[in-house]
Amino acid sequence: MDIKYFDNAATTKIKDEVLKEMLPYLMVEYGNPSSPYSLGRSAKRAMENARKKVSNLLNCSDDEIYFTSCGSESDNLALKGLSYIQKYKKTGKNHIITSKIEHPAILNTAKTLEKQGFKVTYIGVDKEGFINLNQLEEEITPETFLISIMFANNEIGTIEPIEEISKIAHKHNIIFHTDAVQAVGNVPIDVKKLGIDMLSLSGHKLYAPKGIGALYVKNGIEIERFLDGGSQEKGKRSGTENIAEIVALGKACEIANKNLPEYMQKLKGFRDYFLKNITEKIPEVIINGSLEKRLPGNCNLCFKNMESGELLLKLDEVGICAAGRSACSSSNSIPSHVLAAIGVPNEIAKGALRITFGDFNTQDEVEFLVKKLEEIVR
Repeated sequence: MDIKYFDNAATTKIKDEVLKEMLPYLMVEYGNPSSPYSLGRSAKRAMENARKKVSNLLNCSDDEIYFTSCGSESDNLALKGLSYIQKYKKTGKNHIITSKIEHPAILNTAKTLEKQGFKVTYIGVDKEGFINLNQLEEEITPETFLISIMFANNEIGTIEPIEEISKIAHKHNIIFHTDAVQAVGNVPIDVKKLGIDMLSLSGHKLYAPKGIGALYVKNGIEIERFLDGGSQEKGKRSGTENIAEIVALGKACEIANKNLPEYMQKLKGFRDYFLKNITEKIPEVIINGSLEKRLPGNCNLCFKNMESGELLLKLDEVGICAAGRSACSSSNSIPSHVLAAIGVPNEIAKGALRITFGDFNTQDEVEFLVKKLEEIVR
């Protein structure tokens, strides 16, 4: 059966150019970048070249990029690293603000920090998924040292007012972190213009392999490592660097930087066509998230009197891959915490479907999706 893949928010297929770039570092250029001989020095150069490509995409300095294993590790390093510095310095600041619709990597890290004595405020969102800027500022206390709000939501695609959030944070001398795993490579991100202090990203969301991520940390911000070992990544992330995947991430960022306007237009075309046609054919469908400030390839729908699990199985039977919610939460039977936060009743949220388009999709596939989804729902 020909598979038609519409779950690019969960993971993306590796691009041929990315695979070609990384293969030599698995088979020929296999040196350890910490080794002094030529094979090691070659790996080191490749790693620093990749670091440059990542920094170019975000408009930051090379030395502000730290390689990790994934977006979740980047989130952990950002929150725990900054929190442990506060405790180590004994500043007296122990308060973090985040939102109720964050990825589990942020929410569960925050819960762990709460067990360790930190205070965390989880602010709500409106029906489109936007945080309330007034509430954000009202929750700030003299003990607040970090605000962490995701750039774009992984389920409903809503893009938060990042620049406004950073201005509020900096007005109160608070560091601002954003989980941009879903946004990097999908929308333009200039960390200097937006005032972002720390940013998490993941390679497998932008056509690099699984198992590689990065954390941007603005120069001057101290974080404490939580993984003990060697002095790699300026002592902030121990462990021998995964050169092949670092090279792959660099290439994926280079491609994204070059092709972003055309890529966004392509995905937006698929998204708008899908939403227009599916709402015409199934008028009772509910669209979740903002229609204007939204990731270009994201569609999140709810079908009344439907179960996501049954819907996904029926789609799978005709070769369509889609999602009911975040891939990191798909095994959990509890309705989406994101849909609950925007006010979708549980009986409606049970029929949620997330469609996310990518670079390998075609117009014919999107038309096939509309046709089969209508048949299945009816």
